[in-house]
Amino acid sequence: MVRFIHTADWQLGKPFAGVEDSTKRAILQNERIEAIKRIGKIAKDNEASFVLVAGDLFDSSTVTKATVSAACSAIGGIGLPVYVIPGNHDHGGGGGIWEQDFFRREKEQLSPNLHVLLSSEAVELENAVLFPCPLLRRHEVVDTTSWLRNYEKDLSVFGNKPLIIVAHGSVQSFGSTVDEEEEGGGVNIIDLEKLPENAFDYVALGDWHGTKKISEKIWYAGTPEPDRFPKGEDHQQGNVLLVHVSKNVNPNVDTITTKEMEWHEINFTFHDDSRVNDLAENIMELISNNTNKNLIHLHLDGSLGLEAYSKMEQLLESLQARLIRLKLDNKTVISPTSEELKSLTERSADPLIRGVARKLIDIAKIDNEEGNIAQVALREMFAACNPK
Repeated sequence: MVRFIHTADWQLGKPFAGVEDSTKRAILQNERIEAIKRIGKIAKDNEASFVLVAGDLFDSSTVTKATVSAACSAIGGIGLPVYVIPGNHDHGGGGGIWEQDFFRREKEQLSPNLHVLLSSEAVELENAVLFPCPLLRRHEVVDTTSWLRNYEKDLSVFGNKPLIIVAHGSVQSFGSTVDEEEEGGGVNIIDLEKLPENAFDYVALGDWHGTKKISEKIWYAGTPEPDRFPKGEDHQQGNVLLVHVSKNVNPNVDTITTKEMEWHEINFTFHDDSRVNDLAENIMELISNNTNKNLIHLHLDGSLGLEAYSKMEQLLESLQARLIRLKLDNKTVISPTSEELKSLTERSADPLIRGVARKLIDIAKIDNEEGNIAQVALREMFAACNPK
C-alpha cells in the first residue's frame, strides 16, 4: 500500500484579470503559493510518500521569474518527492516553461525534489509505478493515454506495486468548466474506457477545477485554492486528495480542504426598501468581516425607492473597497415611494424642480439607456433636495 497526495491545477501566476486592484490581485496570487505550503504540511502529517500534481502547476509558460522562484522555494519546502506532468496551461512542448534555463536553475537550487515527467513512459518508484500522460501542446487532439492501450511491457514485472496513471484533460463528455477567464474547446479528451480493464489501480486527473469522483479509481483533485466563482454545488474547489492505494484493490480517497479564499455566489431580490439592511447583514454574516479572504458575485434584482437605492449604492461602494472582488450583476429597478414622488413633484416653491422631476419620472419608466440616465438623475435630484 502507498499513501500519496493527488493535487492539480495550481496555476501559479494566474493573472486574475477580473480583479482591478493590483494589491488585491497580488493577494490572490500569493495565496496560491501559500497553498503549496499547506499541501506540504498535509503530506507530512499524513505520512505521504510523495505529492502528485496532475498538470497546470503554472498558469502559463510566461509567468514571472519571481513566481518561478517562489514556486520552487515552496515545493522545496515540502521535502517529499513532487511529481508533476505538464497540463494545457504549462504544456511540455517547445518554448514551454520546463525547458527554460531560469526554471531549470531554480529547480536545481531550490527544489531538487521536483520531478517533471515530460515523457510517456513508466516511472517506477520504490512503492508505486507512475504512468504519466503529459500534454506536449496546449490543445492536443490525440488522447494522451493512448500509449497505454497496447502497453508492450508485461505489467506483472512491477510485482505488487500499484499502477497509477497521471493525466490532464476531459474524460469523454465530462469537460473543464468555462467562464470569462477560461477557454473552452473539445480538445485534450481522455478515453479511459479503452484502457485494459482492471490493469491500473488509480487514475489521477487534472483540468476540472472541482474535486470530482468519476469512478472508484478515477478522480479529479481540483484546484487547491479556488480561482473562480462556483458553478453549482457539484463544483467543489479548494481541496487535495489523500489517496491510499494497493495493487488490485479499490483505493481509499479522502478529501482534505486546503483553501483560504472564499468565492461566493449570491442572488438577492429587493421586495421592499428594508431589504437593503437585510442584504448588508447577510453579507457581513457570510464573510464574518474577514473581507480580505472573500470574493462575491452578487446578483441583484427587484425594486427600491430613491433613498433606499442610494443606501444600496453606498453599501456596494464599501464592499468594492473591502472585498478582494465584488462582481456585480445589478438589475434592481428604481421605484420611488409615494412620499419621494411628492417631495419632488409637489414643490410649489420650486416650479423648475417640480417640472423637471415629472419629466424624469416619465422617462425613467422606459427600459432603455435614456430611462437609466433618468433614474440616475432622479436619484441625484432627490439627494440634493433632501440633504441629510
